[in-house]
Amino acid sequence: MSEAQYDLVIIGSGPAGESAAMNAAKAGKKVAVVDLRHLVGGNCTHQGTIPSKALRHAVNQVMQFNRSPMFRHISEQKWLSYSQVRESAHRVIDKQVSMRARFYSRNGVDLYYGVASFIDPHTIKVDRSDDQADILSAHEIIVATGSRPYRPPEVDFSHPRLFDSDTILDSSETPRHLVIYGAGVIGSEYASIFNGLGCKVDLINPGDRLLAFMDDEISDGLSYHLRGHGVLVRHNEEFVSVDGFDDHIVLTLASGKKIKADAFMWANGRSGNTDKLNMPAAGLTANRRGQLEVDEFYRTSVPHIYAVGDVIGWPSLASAAYDQGRSASGVIVDNNTYRHINDVPTGIYTIPEISSVGKTERELTQAKVPYEVGKAYFKDTARAQITGEDVGMLKLLFHRDTLELLGIHCFGDQAAEILHIGQAIMAQKNGGNNIQYFIEHTFNYPTMAEAYRVAALNGLNRIF
Repeated sequence: MSEAQYDLVIIGSGPAGESAAMNAAKAGKKVAVVDLRHLVGGNCTHQGTIPSKALRHAVNQVMQFNRSPMFRHISEQKWLSYSQVRESAHRVIDKQVSMRARFYSRNGVDLYYGVASFIDPHTIKVDRSDDQADILSAHEIIVATGSRPYRPPEVDFSHPRLFDSDTILDSSETPRHLVIYGAGVIGSEYASIFNGLGCKVDLINPGDRLLAFMDDEISDGLSYHLRGHGVLVRHNEEFVSVDGFDDHIVLTLASGKKIKADAFMWANGRSGNTDKLNMPAAGLTANRRGQLEVDEFYRTSVPHIYAVGDVIGWPSLASAAYDQGRSASGVIVDNNTYRHINDVPTGIYTIPEISSVGKTERELTQAKVPYEVGKAYFKDTARAQITGEDVGMLKLLFHRDTLELLGIHCFGDQAAEILHIGQAIMAQKNGGNNIQYFIEHTFNYPTMAEAYRVAALNGLNRIF
């Protein structure tokens, strides 16, 4: 058993833990990071954002090939298996791990691998796989352990045909018919992925619309697109049970429906990874979802223990987690890197993808804000016609009187990239946030960015 003293110990090496460690190390602090795996990157790299988005990209490339008339001159349509597209994800994961390991090495951050748990509020025990343990003491501690799929006890996830969003990554089979329960971000993304592989997909939604937190028109666009490609979306359905057999599964819903398929994926809810931390020893208590409550500076109820990333809940995005980790360590080292995080952009990597920042029409209407709408349909832009990616639109919400941008919503190819142009304008102060920017500046032609000029003109024509 070894013992070591640090200024800061961080539990978790995902985006939140990594950014916290780099920021503190550059400020001259002695930092250690603990992770359950023997590879850095956390759930984001190994089971969440990176593998699912790599899968999505590979599938989208196959779909682009299959719908391109040009490629029909050299080949018939092609279909890849799930195991084949997984190979591209593994290649990306390996590159990410190698790159991130260099970050820790260059900045002198010590890495420990094993199960971390509190001995007391300032001491962490790391149980290693070789039955040895390390004892780490620290002035401050950051919990960045992330989250995992919620698993209802009535579902037997040991069955080879029953999956969650982590275990589906280990599957080597391409099901002919997949049922997904949960139509949030993860469920919708995997519905797109498997539908793109030629699978029959049933997407079961406990609510009354897909991605209910998104702008209604964008949500409706995704629903229409998925249905148009053969995904069967069932709203307002409550889970009762799922039974796994040798060659199929049967899902039973409260409405009386029974759905037979090849495989089942649970994608409804996530839990914070706090159950192994022995939190009572540190004076901490998680909520019923395994999450830790924090103040605006990411402090828990124990002032020298901070929590960041998915383990604190909303917004549960890798991008926000990175900012939260940097901000929390900025509070600790007092180097002016803390910032209050709001207006976080949302990127949803369905096919096509969705991205959004700011207010929705529903929110502005309820708040009685006098807004107007500007739209640009991708099918009318030269770049989308050239690339063949003409599904979707850019939608700008702006104040009728001040012309201030209030919300940006995009559905279509490269939506998550396109959004950041508008986000940069929304962040301007002293009158800089103004929809007039898009018609007073010249955009490269043909580009997808030009959609901002089209949408701005469309919106201004409604009020002038």
